[in-house]
Amino acid sequence: MEKQERQSKSHVLALPIPAQGHINPMMQFSKRLASKGLHVTIVIFSSKVTKHTRRPGSVEVVTVDFVSYEGKLSSDDYSKQFRAAVTRKLPELVAELNNSSGHPISCLLYDSHLPWLLDTARQLGLTGASLFTQSCAVDNVYYNVHEMQLKIPPEKLLVTVSRLPALSPLEITDLPSFVQGMDSESEYSFLLNHVVGQFSNFREADWIFVNTFSTLEEEAVNWLASQRSIKPIGPLIPSFYLDRQLEDDKEYGPSLFKPNPDVDEGGSSDKNITEFAAELARKFHETKDSKV
Repeated sequence: MEKQERQSKSHVLALPIPAQGHINPMMQFSKRLASKGLHVTIVIFSSKVTKHTRRPGSVEVVTVDFVSYEGKLSSDDYSKQFRAAVTRKLPELVAELNNSSGHPISCLLYDSHLPWLLDTARQLGLTGASLFTQSCAVDNVYYNVHEMQLKIPPEKLLVTVSRLPALSPLEITDLPSFVQGMDSESEYSFLLNHVVGQFSNFREADWIFVNTFSTLEEEAVNWLASQRSIKPIGPLIPSFYLDRQLEDDKEYGPSLFKPNPDVDEGGSSDKNITEFAAELARKFHETKDSKV
């Protein structure tokens, strides 16, 4: 009873980067935490959120107006603007939520692509938890780049097992494109530094969560766990398609894109499949009849 009471007073603030492939797993993790009795608020820095209920799966959704990345700025300039906006607004938001929710925030759950938020969590006196949205196999590659065990650009021929523990031998082309050796002045150079930077304070975070599960990639999970404690919590998809422990959890939640009714209802896709099947059936019968 006492444990449940402590949990009900715990408030987690979740902050993904404003990209759909990062919002989705953060949202699903937030729903799972809320189902365990925690108060969870997810904040999305984007002016493009078009589809969400205010409390999907008992998770409070807060949006902060911020221009989404559309290629008008370099990735580096956009990242700097985003960091400045979050650093300025987040302390204000924490204070507002502490006053309005009745549940003081005790943990900042942040996307691993925003490692600098650990410093913000420390400044605000919060637990810092990082969510890695990709598999351990991919994380292991970036980790080895960060630790300078894999040179960039990588050597030709094979990247051997000794260089990338817990992974099978890989060709250069098997590696993430950011690692394959691009022009140092290109956008790829910044993005490589960005993805590798996830590990800049990997050992300092209070918690590390990874969107995977042990039986999917046991060796990769165990190897990364040998570097520091991690918690596999995936796959982070709606409960309806997994274990159905969360009632009516069929959708991811907030979207940066306008919903397409045809797709939502299976409209045009289903029609196209039906037309294709009918055309094949028609041709089959025509061929069959011509042989009679």
